Amino acid sequence: MVLSMNRWAGKVAVVTGASSGIGAAIADTLVEHGPILSKKGKLHAVKADITREEDILKAFRWIADNLGPVHVLVNNAGYMKEGLLTEGDTQKWKKEFDVNVLALCIATREAIGVMRTNDIQGHVIHINSTAGHAAPKAPKLNVYSATKYAVTALTETLRQELNTLQSKIKVTVT
Repeated sequence: MVLSMNRWAGKVAVVTGASSGIGAAIADTLVEHGPILSKKGKLHAVKADITREEDILKAFRWIADNLGPVHVLVNNAGYMKEGLLTEGDTQKWKKEFDVNVLALCIATREAIGVMRTNDIQGHVIHINSTAGHAAPKAPKLNVYSATKYAVTALTETLRQELNTLQSKIKVTVT
């Protein structure tokens, strides 16, 4: 199957966690194929601490003021700190939930709000993990699998909510 990215040419795509790794590769691919994010597109890096709601809100305001409404959101930011659950560190657990679950929820809420306000048939993509579909036999993942299961459940909840609202916004989990 060949997917066309032409429908996103000239549109605004937001990728969380795009400073390195998978997020950077996603951002590069989007720039290559045209969404505003050089090549066909443009990359605008907006620094935000994804664990701070005010930073996320500030980033979305900057995007709206400087680039226009969001058409695509790729929730890619993720965090994992290995350790045994039975010996876990509460602050590390909180950071995993803050990055992997709460930041995803906040960014999704903001992007969908913009899409609905502007009648945009956008797309929200949650980058997940195999650990979000089946708990791996890896005892040192502690709460990571729980956060990724949450992403799976939140995506399905969002899909049902958007269907109830008769929204044309798409949501995907990978």
